[in-house]
Amino acid sequence: MFTVLSKERISPDTFDIWLSHPEIYKYAKPGQFLIVRIDEYGERIPLTIASTDKGRVRVIVKAVGKSTYKLCSLSEGESVADIVGPLGNPSEIEKLGTVCVVGGGVGIAPLFPITRALKEAGNEVIGILGAAKKEQLIMLNEFRPFLDRLYITTDDGSLGSKGTVTNPLKEVIKDHPPASIWAIGPMVMMKFVSLLASQNDIRCWVSLNPIMVDGTGMCGACRAEVGGEMKFACVHGPEFDGRSVNWDELIKRQYQYREEEQIALEEYIRESGEMNA
Repeated sequence: MFTVLSKERISPDTFDIWLSHPEIYKYAKPGQFLIVRIDEYGERIPLTIASTDKGRVRVIVKAVGKSTYKLCSLSEGESVADIVGPLGNPSEIEKLGTVCVVGGGVGIAPLFPITRALKEAGNEVIGILGAAKKEQLIMLNEFRPFLDRLYITTDDGSLGSKGTVTNPLKEVIKDHPPASIWAIGPMVMMKFVSLLASQNDIRCWVSLNPIMVDGTGMCGACRAEVGGEMKFACVHGPEFDGRSVNWDELIKRQYQYREEEQIALEEYIRESGEMNA
C-alpha cells in the first residue's frame, strides 16, 4: 500500500498529491509516467510524474472520470493499492539554444519537470501557459524561475491575454524561432501547436495520453498512428513528434471514451457526494 502524504486543491477540479513510494525517485526522469490503482477493483490510471523526492512521488490529478474523481477524494493518510513506474521513455533533454514549452490546463503539470530540465541543460526557455480561466492556471510560481520569458493566456481573458496558446506561439516563432517545442495539454491544443511547428519546420514534442490499460504495450488500447505507423504511447512514447501524429483519428477515439467516462463519473458522484478538499 502507498500512502497519500499530502493533498492540496490547486484549481476547482485539480489536486496536487504526494504519494509515498520507496523507489521511484531513484529512477524517474522528465516525461515519464506511472500507473496508479486505487484498490483491487480499480482501473489503472496513467499519471505523468510531476516531481519526485526521497521516498515520495508527486502527481497532479484532474477529476475527469470515476477513477480520478475517486483518487482526488482520498484524504491524507489513506492509501492506494498499487503504483507502477516510472514507465515510458524520458524526454530528450539537451542544450539546443532557445526552446519553447507550451502547456494547457492540467497539461501544465507534466510540462514542469521538462521545463526545469531544459533550463538546467543551459537552454533559453520560453514558456506559454494557458487555461480556460485564471482559476485553472496552475503552478505559475513554480515555472517562473526556469523561464526566460513567460506568456499567459486564458480563454476568457481573466489573466494574461485572451485567446489560445497558439496566438503567442505565432509571435515567438516569428520573432525568435525556437530550436524545438514541447507541448502538453488537450489533444486539440497539441494538434494546432504541431501544425504551427510543421508549417515552420520546427520539431515539436507532444505527450500523448490516450486511454491506457496495462501500460506495457500488451493491450494496445493506447495505440496512436505516428508517421503512418501504429505506435503504443505507453512503450514507444509517451512523447512523439507532433508533426507526424494522426490527430484526427486520435481525437475521435479519445472523445468516444470521454463520453463513457462522463456517464460513469456522474453515477459515482450521485452515489458518493462531493470531493473533500
